[in-house]
Amino acid sequence: MRGHGSVKLFGLMEGVATVEIVRSQIWQWLHHGTRLADGRAITRELVHTLVMEEIAKYRAEMPQTTTEEGIAQAVALFEEVSLSEDFPDFLTLPGYERLDLARSYAHD
Repeated sequence: MRGHGSVKLFGLMEGVATVEIVRSQIWQWLHHGTRLADGRAITRELVHTLVMEEIAKYRAEMPQTTTEEGIAQAVALFEEVSLSEDFPDFLTLPGYERLDLARSYAHD
């Protein structure tokens, strides 16, 4: 979200609250043994695969809007707050830490 709290994706505005809901649901599914309608268990590997499929769609439709480094940082943050053993209170805490680090490197 590039430090703005919201971003336009596929013609819709998405914000931090939406990401909080999604990552919370994914964390719960992982920790409660949820299965998809086709019987596949929701695992960290499956979530990672699905995230990468969505990233590929994003790259195809919005190639000029972000960098590969930005995508890698977003994936790492999302996986940190949704795939960890412990449930982080908010994604914004590690997100702001990453944003502050990025800004400090930009000024060095």
